[in-house]
Amino acid sequence: MSDNGLLIAKGSSEQYLLPAMANRHGLITGATGTGKTVTLQVIAESFSSIGVPVFLSDIKGDLSGICEAGEDKPKMQERIQMLGLENFSFQGYPVQFWDVFGEQGLPVRTTISEMGPLLLARLLHLNEVQSGVLNLVFRIADDMGLLLLDIKDLKSMLAYVAENAKEYTVEYGTVSRQSIGAIQRSLLVIEEQGGDIFFGEPAMGIKDLIKTDPHGLGTINILASDKLFSAPALYSTFLLWLLSELFEELPEVGDMEKPKMVFFFDEAHLLFDDAPKILLDKIEQVVRLIRSKGVGVYFISQNPIDIPDSVLGQLGNRVQHALRGYTPKDQKAIRAAAETFRQNPNYSVEQVITELGVGEALVSFLDGKGRPSVVERAFILPPHSLIGPVSQQRRQKEYAKSPLKDQYEETIDRDSAYEHLQKRAEQEAKRAEALEQEEVRQEAKRARSTSSRTNSGRRSTSGRKPASMIEKMAKSAADTLGRQVGRELVRGILGSILRGGK
Repeated sequence: MSDNGLLIAKGSSEQYLLPAMANRHGLITGATGTGKTVTLQVIAESFSSIGVPVFLSDIKGDLSGICEAGEDKPKMQERIQMLGLENFSFQGYPVQFWDVFGEQGLPVRTTISEMGPLLLARLLHLNEVQSGVLNLVFRIADDMGLLLLDIKDLKSMLAYVAENAKEYTVEYGTVSRQSIGAIQRSLLVIEEQGGDIFFGEPAMGIKDLIKTDPHGLGTINILASDKLFSAPALYSTFLLWLLSELFEELPEVGDMEKPKMVFFFDEAHLLFDDAPKILLDKIEQVVRLIRSKGVGVYFISQNPIDIPDSVLGQLGNRVQHALRGYTPKDQKAIRAAAETFRQNPNYSVEQVITELGVGEALVSFLDGKGRPSVVERAFILPPHSLIGPVSQQRRQKEYAKSPLKDQYEETIDRDSAYEHLQKRAEQEAKRAEALEQEEVRQEAKRARSTSSRTNSGRRSTSGRKPASMIEKMAKSAADTLGRQVGRELVRGILGSILRGGK
């Protein structure tokens, strides 16, 4: 770095990116094949050289070459000589590879709870009603003290809430079984796209991204995104989550001489496509406030109109590569892109955008007072590191020597909502079984008691011998005699009384 800042491009004048203004964010745009990736590589190298860690996503797989020194090829020498770059040398930079699928770098994970219902609803493509139900499920889990770490936790929590919906209606509101079913179906899609690998522990630690090597160079964190990009919603939601985590966890530092970290968001249009207003508001808030945490955010897309105006207005450092105006829509986009620059009186920016060659760009960086400079036509400097991908063996070598390998390689599955609800279901099943067994025992006891009384009555009757005919006659005579004696006795007594009365 010179006293003027980070030299990024040269034309009629040198174009410097000031480290103190790097946290005012930036934008790299241009049609496919015009040099955006190399521009990203050059800027990332520049930040690393002054000790600023970088995070970027490698969609095409050709940024892994940053870890190796560049090759001295004729075209490279031609560009070096054309730009008059003295003492130019090739070198590699410290790199940490990451991969959601754990195939080309350290596994990247986060938990369901850390992702939160807002981003998760976007990932699952939920409508407003379904998003409300998802928020409700998160709230119930919080009130029950249950951790939502992975997809099986969320699935078990959804099933639990659906089964006990009536219990929560008064306190939380109506729980729609149809909405829960829709959420469960969306989770199946995310699982097929690798979400079951992405959600879990250990979760990526933000501080592990902000590191320097023993020589003071900032680590360039490269997320392997060639496979991840096939699931655009997962890709964009993950990067937004990471950006939000940086915002939430890093302390306020205000303006610094250089940023604490720089974050590159490639294919940025995916972040804003079909995003609900509440999410767009959150993105705008994060972009606006994260600079006070010392983080610079640089969006890479084909055209500035891919970025909402509320966000675009906060991106002070601009590099515009060529755009092609083949259709009326393309021409409108070119006019819109030209209007975002501070105009140069020496040429028509709108016209120049269509004339730029590969590696050439319109450049406007913020000056020391935070003002956009007049746009200049310039060539981006060649990178010091290798252009293109490294071999798989070299990538694995970098992965193997990572000091974070032991920390992230093995998954952790601690007790959370799934295990808790499973134990609860088992306990309820045991209680239900015990109650059923007790009821069976009581029923058996009542049956035995009834049977005992019946048998006892039968034994008392059948214990007497049947009376003989003589006994029956004697009993009958005795009964008759008894009745006669009784009558005579009564008559005698009454007669005495009556006679005495006379």
